[in-house]
Amino acid sequence: MKPEREQWSSKIGFILATAGSAVGLGNIWKFPYLVGENGGAAFIILYLICVVLVGLPIVIAEILIGRTAQKNPVGSFRELSKSNPFWIGIGLLGVITGFIILSYYNVIAGWSIGYVVESIKGTFENIDNPKAGGDLFISLSSSSFWSVGFHFLFMVFTVYIVYFGVTKGIEKAGKILMPTLLILIILLVIRGVTLEGAQKGINYLIQADFSVITTKTVLLALGQAFFSLSLGMGALLTYGSYMSKKENIPSSAISIVGLDTFVAILAGFMIFPALFALGMQPDQGPALIYNILPIMFNYIPGGYIFRIFFFLLLSMAALTSTISLMEVITSFVVDELKTKREITVIILGLIVFSIGVPSALSSGVLKDFTIFGLTYFDLFDFIAANIFLPLGGIFIALFTGWFWSIKKALPSLLEGADDFNPTLIKTWIFLIKFVAPVMVLIILLSSLGVL
Repeated sequence: MKPEREQWSSKIGFILATAGSAVGLGNIWKFPYLVGENGGAAFIILYLICVVLVGLPIVIAEILIGRTAQKNPVGSFRELSKSNPFWIGIGLLGVITGFIILSYYNVIAGWSIGYVVESIKGTFENIDNPKAGGDLFISLSSSSFWSVGFHFLFMVFTVYIVYFGVTKGIEKAGKILMPTLLILIILLVIRGVTLEGAQKGINYLIQADFSVITTKTVLLALGQAFFSLSLGMGALLTYGSYMSKKENIPSSAISIVGLDTFVAILAGFMIFPALFALGMQPDQGPALIYNILPIMFNYIPGGYIFRIFFFLLLSMAALTSTISLMEVITSFVVDELKTKREITVIILGLIVFSIGVPSALSSGVLKDFTIFGLTYFDLFDFIAANIFLPLGGIFIALFTGWFWSIKKALPSLLEGADDFNPTLIKTWIFLIKFVAPVMVLIILLSSLGVL
């Protein structure tokens, strides 16, 4: 007899775990620096529009595919496409994408937990300028022992949680990590906005200057709206497969997207008021997180403890994402090969860790080893983020809107949605059929440098 598939024990557990999957380093790190480089509030407004037009429709579609089939990405596409090889391949693309991203994302996550340790040790106390902060980051990340060691430690945390399954592992962790993450970020926001001179940073985030908007800004907002929601890698589909047919998919998706966006905007209020209060410029780019922020806390009352809080927050955001990525590949192997979850997740953890070691060494002993001019880390990032993720997003939209068809998808979507709004459903149909595929194609072309 086929064992019954494990399900989330509550709607809030599903929302917190799934929002945790979406909330990651992209919200805490990338969103703030994109806001800083692209005009503050104007970029935020653009981002919100893109989230509604692209992010939310594909979130609904991805959860819907998983919930309807109750299987991993490959199994879901196999069942709903009636074993069409092309669509099975799209499901496999999601699993491969999750595997690749986890291998190098876990390295970055390891840096964040490494910075918690360095913060506790007081490593940053005597560093007084961003250049010195950057030099320290280069020194730490190029250390094989430091980078590989924290890469391994973070993988252990991830494996430990996924080992215990959906309700006892992932859902339980989500109920702890997400509220803790929100508490930490709110504490840091309060600290930032109460500094003398912080008002200038607050104004930067709430006063829109649309004169700074260019085509490039629109493309960046569109890309961030897509990437920040963890679309196209099978994570939301896999989490949706553990969802009860009694739950309301549209309202759950709105809660997930809302929580993800709320965290991203809070991150802006956590960082920019403090930056402006200290006379620093907002357009720091990728260097913001490891070069600027550790130093910034030296000039803030209580900076020692708030710096620890910040990197704990960063680590928790990363962990909620690595858990979902690990679950994608675990679910695939357990479903398809009928293996035991416990031994599967340990073996997969060791494999992903091993594949990620060259990425961990890409700032150090392997920095001069390149493929097509890219380090191992950069190559994996380029393939997964610039090609595989947008392709996954495009085909999820096309599959739902055209191949599977709205006629078949709609009854599944309306299960559990007794209070649905017909206008909103019609809007979703239009967006998933016509708007989302075109806009994600634009993201793909932009990522490849065609636009």
